[in-house]
Amino acid sequence: MTKKSDKNWDIDAYYDSTELEEHWQLRREFMRIHKDKFPEDYVVALAKTFTNIEFLGCIYPAPVMVRIAELIKDVDMIKKYREQKKTKLQRTFVSASNAAENKFSGKLTTTYM
Repeated sequence: MTKKSDKNWDIDAYYDSTELEEHWQLRREFMRIHKDKFPEDYVVALAKTFTNIEFLGCIYPAPVMVRIAELIKDVDMIKKYREQKKTKLQRTFVSASNAAENKFSGKLTTTYM
């Protein structure tokens, strides 16, 4: 990107009230860090791409994935988010047949494998 960018644009103008606060804070931080490096529309698109990858598991062409991976290295908040995500309660999925079998056999276990 060689295009000169305006560094005075308002990041908060891109707030979406339907977005989770945690997601907005990460997207906002990404834009804040890269605001001075690229044009506004490019930073906004990169930030949305980043959140799509991080929160929705989206996959993009390899050059885009590499670019985002490089850019998030500067976002310290992402490390904290990922650590918190690891420690959150994880759900245990139980097949319907295992659940039914345990219910009718009188087993009172809470974890099914």
